[in-house]
Amino acid sequence: METTQTIAVLEDLNQTLEDGREGFRSAADKLAEDGHDQLATEMREFSSQRDQLSRELVKTAADHGLTIETGEGSAAGALHRSWMSMKDALTGDDPHAILSAAERGEDHAVAQFRGTLSEDLPAAIRAVVDQQAAAVKAAHDRVRDLRDSRA
Repeated sequence: METTQTIAVLEDLNQTLEDGREGFRSAADKLAEDGHDQLATEMREFSSQRDQLSRELVKTAADHGLTIETGEGSAAGALHRSWMSMKDALTGDDPHAILSAAERGEDHAVAQFRGTLSEDLPAAIRAVVDQQAAAVKAAHDRVRDLRDSRA
């Protein structure tokens, strides 16, 4: 894979991580506001995890002479968070609705990682992305389980 393609793939993946960080932070804030402190703590932990994964991805790229742009996530992620906020306003303090929205975001993250792993990445970068994919999948499954336990 050409360097510019590798950078583009990693920037997309990093945007997904940034979207997750912000989405989980928003979910945590709403859950805490509604008195669901334990769930809010878990969402904050996932937000922190995404921040850590993003920093690791940027460092791994830099270690390989690549510079990837960072920011506040993608426009699609911002739209999803806005939709989630509107849905929260309509559903009140229903943690199931908040967790459902978070799980949909996680569906996207898992798919993004799968797509990235199908790319021809340098071996060392692929190893990091593979580890991160497993962490994202575990978070997805935990959010799904939390959602299902609130049904």
